[in-house]
Amino acid sequence: MNLDCGLRTRSCRVIQDTSMAVAALELVNDDADEIDDGLKQSCWANMPPELLREVLIRIESSESKWPMRKIVVGCATVCRSWREIMKEIVKRPEISGLLTFPISVKQPGPRETLLQCFIKRKRSTQTYLLYLSLTQALADDGKFLLAARKFRRPTCTDYVISLHADDMSKGSSRYIGKLRSNFLGTKFIVYDGLPPHDGAKMTKSRSTRFMGSTQVSPRVPAGSYPVAHISYELNMLGSRGPRRMQCIMDPIPSSAIEPGGVAPTQTEFPLSSGESFPSIPFFRSRSSSMEKSGLGVSGNQRDEPLVLKNKSPRWHEQLQCWCLNFQGRVTVASVKNFQLVATPPNGQSGPQYEKVILQFGKVGKDVFTMDYRYPISAFQAFAICLSSFDTKIACE
Repeated sequence: MNLDCGLRTRSCRVIQDTSMAVAALELVNDDADEIDDGLKQSCWANMPPELLREVLIRIESSESKWPMRKIVVGCATVCRSWREIMKEIVKRPEISGLLTFPISVKQPGPRETLLQCFIKRKRSTQTYLLYLSLTQALADDGKFLLAARKFRRPTCTDYVISLHADDMSKGSSRYIGKLRSNFLGTKFIVYDGLPPHDGAKMTKSRSTRFMGSTQVSPRVPAGSYPVAHISYELNMLGSRGPRRMQCIMDPIPSSAIEPGGVAPTQTEFPLSSGESFPSIPFFRSRSSSMEKSGLGVSGNQRDEPLVLKNKSPRWHEQLQCWCLNFQGRVTVASVKNFQLVATPPNGQSGPQYEKVILQFGKVGKDVFTMDYRYPISAFQAFAICLSSFDTKIACE
């Protein structure tokens, strides 16, 4: 009984000390080394491992929703030992259904439920912001996850995706990938800045090393690994109906949607040169290491990547429009609305091919809902949805 009270008291003190540590890290980046030395000498950094683990487990379980979830992230910034323990305690979105650290946006979503998010479009800056929904409302304040900005080029269009809305440089540590379209806007390729699985090959990019007016810094290497190919069917006859699209998820085997199936999972962002812990670690650090379960992808699985197609809508005679059941998550009719399901390979059938893996739809002038589940990540889902914003005269 006394131990329980003591742990609760320690938990409260941990939260207070952690909040101060996070604030210090944000305000004094130049003195990160001095702050780190101070944290290492604090009583919290030198707690017995068993007691520390018990305290952190209680904090993680009690703060299961944002914005209070930031306390869990704050605990991971105290020192290296705290960070390693929190990495063990916090489960991947596939298991917990929670997005905690920035690497969570690169990991597959929950298996059983759709993770609810929404996208806000800023027409003036051609920027798109992805948020995690915090309530059942179609659009609330949300927890910011990713940002993308549209860059028009003579022969294509690029959507640069970043962890920070004001930092769209490909040379930044916040850069995580991009979406590139062809001239007609009918074919797209999603590029990941990190290898999606062991042995992935990087594609040489012909794009300039400038994003807008910002010169790219060479200190952070950014790769271009194709992770998805998106194509929209041409509508040369001008027939009525929604767009038809197909997404080939290159690194994800088709068996990933089967019971016990596995999709490649990234576990960390690698550290950029010149940076060291604890300078906002989980938000600026990177690593190409994978989960062991994601590394062992057999050859026959790799031969058949997962293929997603849009679910066929039905024609509603009374409403005189094409309809899909979005379970109340979409309220405005739009040609951009879609639901994606897995394409059965070799004529197979089963309930797993009826589950909606990604759905996207309009709820306001510049607000759209985006819900996704395993085996795709928030990053992959966001990139696919960005392709729907691009103008497609030949497909409508």
